Amino acid sequence: MSGSSNREIVLVDCPDEVGLIYRITGVLQGRRLNIESNHEFVDASAGHFFFRAEVKPAGEPVPPDLLRDDLVAVLPPGARVRVTREGRRPIVVCVTREPHCLGELLLLDAVGDLPGRIVAVVANHDNLRSLVERFGVPFHHVPHEGLSRDAHERNLLEAIDAHAPDYVVLARYMRVLSAAAVARYRDRIVNIHHSFLPAFAGASPYRQAFARGVKLIGATAHFVTEELDAGPIIAQDVTPVDHTFTPERMAQAGRDVEKLVLARAVRLVLEERVFLHGPRAVVFG
Repeated sequence: MSGSSNREIVLVDCPDEVGLIYRITGVLQGRRLNIESNHEFVDASAGHFFFRAEVKPAGEPVPPDLLRDDLVAVLPPGARVRVTREGRRPIVVCVTREPHCLGELLLLDAVGDLPGRIVAVVANHDNLRSLVERFGVPFHHVPHEGLSRDAHERNLLEAIDAHAPDYVVLARYMRVLSAAAVARYRDRIVNIHHSFLPAFAGASPYRQAFARGVKLIGATAHFVTEELDAGPIIAQDVTPVDHTFTPERMAQAGRDVEKLVLARAVRLVLEERVFLHGPRAVVFG
């Protein structure tokens, strides 16, 4: 994704029917928008159509609202159309104690390889402050000790809201958000966790995995919903392990795959490559 300021991203999902691509591209041609890349997918089982295109004006830029209205006019009832301008969207990262996922995101941002800007890091412990401040990013310590869950969450949301992020990223943030907090940033909170669930839930999952002799360590990035760790999946990956791995080495392998999967998911979301459709995410890589 380049840094061009007048490239638009067009996203459409709607009930499938004949001629949708012809109608969409006709609108884009009529507005003198050059299609630089496009992807489409039909979920045959649901009868639903998904379309993503990156377009650039051949002349004057087209106001996004006008282009959206033009597209809605030629699409079936119930169509969802988004037109967004390419750019580095602001994100807030929430953490607890572990640095691996946060560090990966900070580094990608620092070298310009993240299609977003980390505008703040919010943590319920203070141990990662020096890492964050090394990258020149504001760090907010929002402790939970001695507070009720509701009181702490109010402080957390106040710190996040102050930066008006497009997305919130939970980079191994180890506290469960309430339904009200999820609703406040609905479809805009990305989380990462190991992929042992539900087999090895609770404390010491890697010791449980070691005891069972697992052969694959994985990670899952997903959108946060009211149901714990059950939101639409954005990205997943695995790495092999064998009998020579101790629980500690398994945990390190897990951290390595977690940071890569989360970074990939954040990139996909920021580049507007993810459609939510019920409990599933349709992802154009």
